Amino acid sequence: MTSQETPVASVDVTLLDELQAIAEPAELVRQVFRRFGPRAAIGTSGQLTGSVLVDMASRAGVPFRVFAVDTLRLHPETYEIWQRLEKRYGIQIERYRPDPARLDAMVRQHGEFLFFDSKPKQELCCNVRKVEPHEVALATLDAWIAGLRRDQSEGRKATARLEIIERADHRILKVCPLADWNEAQVRAYIQKQDVPYNRLFDPLPHGARYASLGCAICTTPVLPHESHRAGRWRWFNTQPDDKKECGIHLRPKKL
Repeated sequence: MTSQETPVASVDVTLLDELQAIAEPAELVRQVFRRFGPRAAIGTSGQLTGSVLVDMASRAGVPFRVFAVDTLRLHPETYEIWQRLEKRYGIQIERYRPDPARLDAMVRQHGEFLFFDSKPKQELCCNVRKVEPHEVALATLDAWIAGLRRDQSEGRKATARLEIIERADHRILKVCPLADWNEAQVRAYIQKQDVPYNRLFDPLPHGARYASLGCAICTTPVLPHESHRAGRWRWFNTQPDDKKECGIHLRPKKL
């Protein structure tokens, strides 16, 4: 199926209102792929919600795309879950990687481990390794399905299930079907449907666990008394949780 063969829905407030009426996440996923075809895709970074969304899309009975950003610094278990999802659901996850010239220039100027130096340098590293490749992926889309949840951090409490992103070239419908789920609901779905998931999310000794995943060095487990985002860039834990973002979900939005 090609984009020429598939009618693409108009990304506007009318569509937003129609999709807002769909309460069930699985049906919302189905409708997005039915309306946008190959101009829609699930973005996953190896989180639990990504596995759930892929399973929902598979059960929807419609063709679907999945993409991921490979920063070249991910945990081995993240690469493994992508392979397991591909095998289980008969899909090929599209990989987007940093521009080699941009990456080389950054490392030459600031060093391999620049993210330890300052918050601006951490944000630069995230921009080159993750945000820029992600923008390349979004250029192929009119609908982006993401796994954000409101319980993940203070800054994500206002996460909308549906919103319109205004890009320089075109509008994108951003869809977060699991926005109002909590982690217990996500894990219950995975267990009930026997969904492949990243093994880093299994419990660790002394109540420690991974609550969120990014690059290997920049992601650590959290302890029971710590917040969901405390394991991301731990050396910046004097920063509020809502400031600890890679940049993918920080962009101007317009409804």
